Amino acid sequence: MIYLDNSATTLIKPKQVVSAVNDSLLHYSANPGRSGHQASIKCALEIEKTREHIAKHFGLPLPQNVIFTSNCTSALNMAIFGYLNKGDHVITTENEHNSVLRPLEKLKKEGILEYDVAFQSSPIGIKLEDIKPLVKKNTTMIICNHISNVNGATAAIQEIGKFCKEKQILFLLDCAQSCGHEKINMQSDHINLLAFAGHKGFYAPLAIGGLLINTEKPPKPLLYGGTGTNSLELFQPSSLPERLESGTISSPLILGLNAGINFVEEHFDEIKYKLDDLSTYLNFELNKLEFSVYTQPENANGVIAFNIKDIDSSEVATLLNEKYGICVRGGFHCAPLKHKALGTLNQGAVRVSLSYFNTFSDVQKLIFALKNIKHRIFKMKD
Repeated sequence: MIYLDNSATTLIKPKQVVSAVNDSLLHYSANPGRSGHQASIKCALEIEKTREHIAKHFGLPLPQNVIFTSNCTSALNMAIFGYLNKGDHVITTENEHNSVLRPLEKLKKEGILEYDVAFQSSPIGIKLEDIKPLVKKNTTMIICNHISNVNGATAAIQEIGKFCKEKQILFLLDCAQSCGHEKINMQSDHINLLAFAGHKGFYAPLAIGGLLINTEKPPKPLLYGGTGTNSLELFQPSSLPERLESGTISSPLILGLNAGINFVEEHFDEIKYKLDDLSTYLNFELNKLEFSVYTQPENANGVIAFNIKDIDSSEVATLLNEKYGICVRGGFHCAPLKHKALGTLNQGAVRVSLSYFNTFSDVQKLIFALKNIKHRIFKMKD
């Protein structure tokens, strides 16, 4: 099997990650922060080391403002429902995932807020000039996908962040597809809220993500319950991270995430260069086949989308899986506005997404399979 669906989740995990999860199950399975005994304290200290590591990685000054969630969707919902209020206006982009669009649409239908969508004037990605004309007096948040999970379009987050700071607008960045191979600094990039997924670019286990908060005011909680602190009080704590982490957090997944970030930091340049090389090579070969390629060569970050004429993308993905043992994703990738912008609402798109563990041989085998599929399809049509 050749696995090329790493934007959904990375299949191959570094040995360090597997070892960290196993070690956690053996030695750090007590409930962190819920008891005063040695086993609980030992586990809590490892969790706090991970918070500090994540904060340092993203340039966040306060480690306690690293909030662990079950995934990036939970983090985005936490930020959206936690900060937005009646009468607010939000700007988002064509590149957003349904984890942003559906919460916004819910709040809009409930009469709580209005939102506008910025569309790309550049094929490379969202620029500040795409967003500025949409700003209103009551604009309180700009939500931006760093790298599109459909075709790798990349937002100019530094200039957008600087503008948000000048206008005192909250900047929420979704970096599910960029963390692990793009340098992001919340301070210098002026990012107020950052949502990330651990199981993609950080090669961590499934079901671990986080929200990083770089603003003085904490969000309203989505969950209320036990936090291990102030247990006699019937109201939610005001301090972070307890305010936003009701219930038991998953030590094995968090420690696996810590190991994944270690792996990324040790191999960061290699990961980035390899994704660039493989993406550029694949993009070039797809264009030679005269496919409709929706990823620009400049966006060489491991996410490439294409179609073969008018053939349904799911049909191509099924053929690759069943005939050649190659895993890609067809369909709409939970990003309807992006497909509307690309003009692919009728057939979706075939998405190939790469990881550090993919090889040139994997890409060559994919190209060989696509040549055969193209020949087979057009022979059938004849």
